[in-house]
Amino acid sequence: MTTESYPNPEPGRRRDGAKAPARRPETGERRPMQRAGTWTRDQWRATRERLGQTRLKRPTRKTMAWIGGVLAVLVLAVAILIAIWDWNWFRGPVARIASARMHREVTIDGPLNVHLWSWQPSATVDGVKVANPGWAGKDKMADIGRIAVQIRLIPLLTGHVDLRLLRFTQPNVRLYRDAQGRANYDFSDGKQKDQPLRLPPIRNFIIDDGHLSYQDAKRGLTFNGTVNAHERLGGDNRGFEMTGRGALNKQPFILQVVGGPLLNIDRKKPYPFDADIRAGDTYVTAKGAVPKPFDLGQFYMNTTARGPDLADLYGLTGVPLPNSPPYSLHARLSRDVHLWRIDGLGGRVGSSDLSGKISVKTGGDRPLLNADLRSNALDFPDLGAVFGGAPKHGKVASPAQVAVARKLQAEQRMLPDATLKVDRIRAIDADVTFKAASIKNAPVNLRSGSVRVKLNAGVLKADPVALDLPQGRITGHVTLDARKAMPVTDLDLRLSNARLEELIPVRIGGANPFGGSLVGRAQLHGTGDSVHKAFANANGQVMLVVPGGEIRQAFAELAGVNVVKGLGLLMSKNQQTTPIRCGVAHFQAVNGVLNADHVVVDTGPVLITGSGTVNMGTERMAFRLQGHSKEFRLVHLLLPITVDGPILRPKLGVQPGQTIAQGGVAVALATLLSPLAAVLPFIDPGLAKDAACGSLMAEGVQHGAPVKSAPATAAH
Repeated sequence: MTTESYPNPEPGRRRDGAKAPARRPETGERRPMQRAGTWTRDQWRATRERLGQTRLKRPTRKTMAWIGGVLAVLVLAVAILIAIWDWNWFRGPVARIASARMHREVTIDGPLNVHLWSWQPSATVDGVKVANPGWAGKDKMADIGRIAVQIRLIPLLTGHVDLRLLRFTQPNVRLYRDAQGRANYDFSDGKQKDQPLRLPPIRNFIIDDGHLSYQDAKRGLTFNGTVNAHERLGGDNRGFEMTGRGALNKQPFILQVVGGPLLNIDRKKPYPFDADIRAGDTYVTAKGAVPKPFDLGQFYMNTTARGPDLADLYGLTGVPLPNSPPYSLHARLSRDVHLWRIDGLGGRVGSSDLSGKISVKTGGDRPLLNADLRSNALDFPDLGAVFGGAPKHGKVASPAQVAVARKLQAEQRMLPDATLKVDRIRAIDADVTFKAASIKNAPVNLRSGSVRVKLNAGVLKADPVALDLPQGRITGHVTLDARKAMPVTDLDLRLSNARLEELIPVRIGGANPFGGSLVGRAQLHGTGDSVHKAFANANGQVMLVVPGGEIRQAFAELAGVNVVKGLGLLMSKNQQTTPIRCGVAHFQAVNGVLNADHVVVDTGPVLITGSGTVNMGTERMAFRLQGHSKEFRLVHLLLPITVDGPILRPKLGVQPGQTIAQGGVAVALATLLSPLAAVLPFIDPGLAKDAACGSLMAEGVQHGAPVKSAPATAAH
């Protein structure tokens, strides 16, 4: 056994490895901890194997010097390798990584130079080319002459990217979006929509002689321009600048965007910019800022816009706005990643004022538009343009709007033929409320109105629709289903508590010839991609009911064509009235033609019956009304009253055929009998009876007219 000594590795244990007792057995006192002693080599090996661990000796100074020398050699070798390394070897791997991230081929044809030995390492790469995705053709999306970048090393070690320099030399970028909405600049391969451009803070951003072309088949927009971002010491120091020309909606398009200085940008200070856009007669200006420079996920700007039609802004905004007359508006536009907001909206659309707020949320399958809009004084003709009709003509009204107005006026029509752009309706969801505190220049005397419009997956529903009359209200809903190739429209409107004298403001001798309550309901279902087409083949029914009222006696007598008494009362300006016991007109709509299967108006002296049609395709009407006197009339001309012509300008007349027949009978009787017999054909025996108003009112209720009661107004 060798006697070479080794230190005891575990104080508190005997040399044989057994644990020493904590107290002395003979006295019971606590045993002090055993200090390390000397062991033989065999004792050391046995203890090491038993414990299963190896304890190393403290390295000597010689060993440490040897290790330091090896590390120094390695560092020197790495430094020499970096200095002489051909960085072009990395072009392939870098291009493959970029191709995978951008979902299209990226190639690097020029040299790659890297300078690492600095607190601000830098690199340059030449001949970078980015291909289009397969569906966009074989042309390159981008061809960049040189990219130079410099970065601070210390912030990078803490996880922050601080670019001291980003420079693009002669970049040529071609952006394209097809009619299906696919964009070659969507690097997420369609998985992430409306992702904003976000770059880390750049101390010095330079673009030399850049060219940008953009073509959007969906919006009808083309643009070719130059992009420069540079810094000039002294003089005019404008920073970023992008200018160019193109076309929007087949009108000349001019864009100019100017930003603040690009030297020493502070990430804590907003970056200001100005923009001017002209597209035909549309003019948009903006003055705003980016709160965090180079992060376009957030920005705000004060904007003004004017032009002939709000729908023309679709090419710029991508939001399908309705047609409108010439407008001039101002608002604050802001973006917070996927939420776009328009606050403080104000201005005029046509002759109407408009105010409110709008928001658009993107990033989903379809943008969601929310709006709360108001008008203190709505000029009703301005609404015509919303449905593709003839708006008022301003100085900037488009030639198309002028042509529509002239065509409708020449044809004496009111329903426009403008084709509904169903693709735009399918591309967005919306929830919009609109309230008009007052309405002027309406076809009927409207006081105010409101509507809530919801658009979801191609189905537009205006519910509720409410139009207030001086007395009475029009309420209901309208649904437009644009999910199929041909839109389908359903309309259900009720007229309640209205007055005849308000809806039919006829004046005879300075006074309205009739008055009374009027209720009704219209239910129509039509198919077509324009307002005119939808009504031209509509099916359904229209019911109008007069529960009670009064009519000027002179006018009632003329309805029965009692020329002796009626003309006499009119000439004497007699204002005496007679009751309207009831009145009902029921129309059945088939393929756009409304047939009045029966029209009944029961007054005190005369029962009026008739029939007629309203053709929504030609927008013309033809009615024939016959009066039946309830009293004996010595002279009574059996002349039916006719209402014929365009809906906008019908003509009132009499049908002469029976008068001629009556005259022939009178002449024959006068010749063969006696002069007294000549008047017999004009004698009305007064056999007409009162109409069954109770059953007529019940019929109105059955067809949905909001009839509450049917009192007959007493004669005055």
